[in-house]
Amino acid sequence: MKLKNFYITAIVAITALSCSMTSAEKDSSAATTDQNNTSITNTKTTTNLDNCKKVEIETSLGNITVALYNETPKHRDNFIKLVNEGYYNGVLFHRVIKDFMIQTGDGNSRNAGPDAHLGAGDPGYTIEAEFVYPQYFHKKGALAAARTGDQVNPERRSSGSQFYIVTGKVYAGDQIAQLEAQMREMKKADIFQKLAMLHRNDIMKWQQTGDRESLMRLQNELIAQAEAQVANEPASTLTEEQRAAYSTIGGTPHLDGQYTVFGEVVTGMDVVEKIQQVETRKSDDRPINDIKIISAHVIN
Repeated sequence: MKLKNFYITAIVAITALSCSMTSAEKDSSAATTDQNNTSITNTKTTTNLDNCKKVEIETSLGNITVALYNETPKHRDNFIKLVNEGYYNGVLFHRVIKDFMIQTGDGNSRNAGPDAHLGAGDPGYTIEAEFVYPQYFHKKGALAAARTGDQVNPERRSSGSQFYIVTGKVYAGDQIAQLEAQMREMKKADIFQKLAMLHRNDIMKWQQTGDRESLMRLQNELIAQAEAQVANEPASTLTEEQRAAYSTIGGTPHLDGQYTVFGEVVTGMDVVEKIQQVETRKSDDRPINDIKIISAHVIN
């Protein structure tokens, strides 16, 4: 990632608005190896899933069972509430990106026509972020909450209903070091964004008047502040569990710490694989042929 280019883009985009719930932008620049078929259960977990509530999701391509972490109680309880209310019955997997994730939970997708643009539907509320990181991260099979972008959602609150299941890619040994370097740059970018939000009014004024000199001066000041703050914090490194997962089963590490991971798939990853392989529209990643959740229910 080119820092200067990123910051210039960020400071210009600070006033942008987004109405759809997105999991994240796909990081196509990351160098990865081909994904293998290692079982999810081969990766050590710090959670006893026997004590977790589980939900079976019946889809038009098969069944998926997920365990909900007790350490993310707001997301767990909300998910169970929606399942018991039948909220997910009939909704589509409206956003599917191979080697990244599959996303669903838009209430507006029920009976949606083939030309409908989906991704904005929810129950009318959001959920406070529950980051339990690095214990829970975006390994393959992780269940996480979608949300709107930082520009309109600086607290990173989750959508009330939309969620995604990670597929991701496998990272070779030398690429783990690249991931850690990217983590450091992302931390700088995150700090920069938060600092820039404090100057939102000035940025908007300078954009409107075309005052690039003031924008660049502020950018350089904020870059220096972000770099100084990161220099005083512990180095960003992956845990041994993250290293093991990302180098064997894979995942989407650039999403770590950005979105709430509140569960994981325990059975049915073959179904997730089927879903991620379907043909999609280039414009919005919606599957050409609808894939829907037929029903969902708590099984323990």
